[in-house]
Amino acid sequence: MEVILVPAFADNYIYVLRDAASGKVGVVDPGDAAPVLAELERRGWALTHIFLTHHHDDHIGGVAALKARHRPTVIGARADAHRIPDLDVALGDGDRTVFGGQTVRVMAMPGHTSGHIAFWFQEAESLFCGDTLFALGCGRLFEGTPAQMWESLQSLRALTDATRVYCGHEYTLSNARFAVTVDPGNGALQERVEEVVALRERGQPTIPSTIGVERRTNPFLRADDPGVQAAVGLEGAPPVEVFAELRRRKDHFRG
Repeated sequence: MEVILVPAFADNYIYVLRDAASGKVGVVDPGDAAPVLAELERRGWALTHIFLTHHHDDHIGGVAALKARHRPTVIGARADAHRIPDLDVALGDGDRTVFGGQTVRVMAMPGHTSGHIAFWFQEAESLFCGDTLFALGCGRLFEGTPAQMWESLQSLRALTDATRVYCGHEYTLSNARFAVTVDPGNGALQERVEEVVALRERGQPTIPSTIGVERRTNPFLRADDPGVQAAVGLEGAPPVEVFAELRRRKDHFRG
């Protein structure tokens, strides 16, 4: 499966997907229709599917215009059906759908929003996780609790190491600056920060990451790690408490 990163707004990523065997073309979280339409026209592709992770406007704002032009099938969360216009297929945790030759598994991801979902494309080992998991970070808790988000992140952490992580924003450099303050003894993290800085200096995206890389370097996936717990003064505390403290610190971090 081909995945094309389409930048939007200040730091959003929209993803255009193409299944080579079937020719099906999808887009994930099109907050703005204009760059998607330009990409489709440039490649001569007709849009067949839209996948939505949650209801925020910077992720769904372009749906109406894309649907008017291409008539794709719009797929999103059953729990958010009341606040996602133009939804055709409403799915919940554990449901599966098909995109060409790809089996797409839906995973409930409450935390950032109550109805947030992620899409795991099984054969391509590709995860589209919206604003739940970021490279070296995680989403703010607008509607969910720390316990919900920690459970969501554990579900993602359990995916295969090779799974590519396509998140909703280019926040990695800011996340890296925070991560080293709460996981200072992590050599893998130090190496990754250097890579992230170099990529951003060249104007290149830091996405996709992988689950394996995130498991080793993302502090929000490491709330049960003794080193992270010690760094925030919560040695031996329940991981959800450590996660809540990490999220609190990141909410107030300026770096």
